[in-house]
Amino acid sequence: MNKWAILSGIEANLAAYEAVMADIKRHGNTVEALYILGDLVGPRPEAENLVERVLNPCRGELKPLICKGWWEEQCLILHGLGPTGDAPELIAKYGGDTVKMLWDCVSRKTVQWLRSLDFGFFELDCLLIHGSTVGVGEELTPETPPIQMLDRLSRMQANNLFCGRSGLTFQYHLQGGSITTGLTTLDNQVSSQTVTVNPRQVIGVGNVGRTPGQATYTLYNPGTNQVEFKTVYYGDSKGFQSQRQITKSKSGV
Repeated sequence: MNKWAILSGIEANLAAYEAVMADIKRHGNTVEALYILGDLVGPRPEAENLVERVLNPCRGELKPLICKGWWEEQCLILHGLGPTGDAPELIAKYGGDTVKMLWDCVSRKTVQWLRSLDFGFFELDCLLIHGSTVGVGEELTPETPPIQMLDRLSRMQANNLFCGRSGLTFQYHLQGGSITTGLTTLDNQVSSQTVTVNPRQVIGVGNVGRTPGQATYTLYNPGTNQVEFKTVYYGDSKGFQSQRQITKSKSGV
């Protein structure tokens, strides 16, 4: 089976996206699917051009499957289409100038299209999502406790969870085992249940547009379960290189 190219965090960085697409083309027909796990847009002047580029692939390019991310949620909130009426997280993290930039750079028409995007994708035994099964804003990292990782995987019964919110590339393994839970009631009756856990993993897919001149993304082979992290340099430092399991793995059950 061929590979999937999994991107996240383009953040309206058109140059970074072009560099990654050029790198994907080097793999020829071995890449059969292209996923963008949220944060396609961002507070950049080229946001509209980036959306137009993504929605109209060049000849020979794959049409990407795109889901919502944190920046998409902020756009929806600013336009009164989100889950809340204001954007305190955006203001606290980036300030008023960024709020205005996001408003100016992403049109109402584009926001209506963002509204139609899926929350994530479930393919084979893989869940592809921006944050986690809890929400687009949750960051899963190599430091996330194993029991929390297991909970996020178990909510959708996935064996592999691909996420992009943290911007990191990592491969986090949960080894097979069992968990016993107990419940004590007011009349001291105790009930317990043992749950068997199969080996699972969480993969951070990297970030395309956040770091100037450097974009990271992930290639995944669903047939062999092989994960390969890719770093693409563009601009003044052109070129590319591969990275494999560049951060530590954890086991917790």
